[in-house]
Amino acid sequence: MSVKIQVVFYSMYGHVCKMAEAVAEGARQVEGAEVLLLQVPELVPEAALERTGAKAAREAFAHIPVARPDQLPEADAIIFGSPTRFGNMCAQMRNFLDQTGGLWAKGALIGKVGSVFTSSATQHGGQETTITSFHTTLLHHGMIIVGVPYSEARQTTMAEITGGSPYGASTITGGDGSRQPSENELAIARFQGRHTAQIALKLAR
Repeated sequence: MSVKIQVVFYSMYGHVCKMAEAVAEGARQVEGAEVLLLQVPELVPEAALERTGAKAAREAFAHIPVARPDQLPEADAIIFGSPTRFGNMCAQMRNFLDQTGGLWAKGALIGKVGSVFTSSATQHGGQETTITSFHTTLLHHGMIIVGVPYSEARQTTMAEITGGSPYGASTITGGDGSRQPSENELAIARFQGRHTAQIALKLAR
């Protein structure tokens, strides 16, 4: 038996992309999981991306296909990744989800597994509210929400500053974006991908 896992993310400077790759890596560790990595369309004008340095950063993951809303029903589980914007998902992800009204009307995502990971600039910059507010959209679609249980003990570490919570994996970028995801954060992301794929497989049975 196999299940299809989609990891759908938005990343401006690459932090969420690195987390998405770790999530996908974890999901691929589950026998029978077919994993597809997708990014949502950019909305920021190219001139603005170039001015802020985001254009150069995004070239590193430009090869990752752009997601279409009509692809979502093909998955058994969808793991979404979005940076935090004032304690909420980014506009690019919101715009993408706002195009799923037709799927909602048909109940196309009911019973599918949904999970969320994120990033923020600071340790208390709204990671948890970004994930839990994201869950509202998934619940409207009738999805089954999966987080990161405390069997993943890395989220309780006190030895370093780190993201990660029972709501989902996360990373802290620093105000200037210079901090990259730590090994602890990437490990939690891999756990989330693996855990979500395992649950999707159990439900498929």
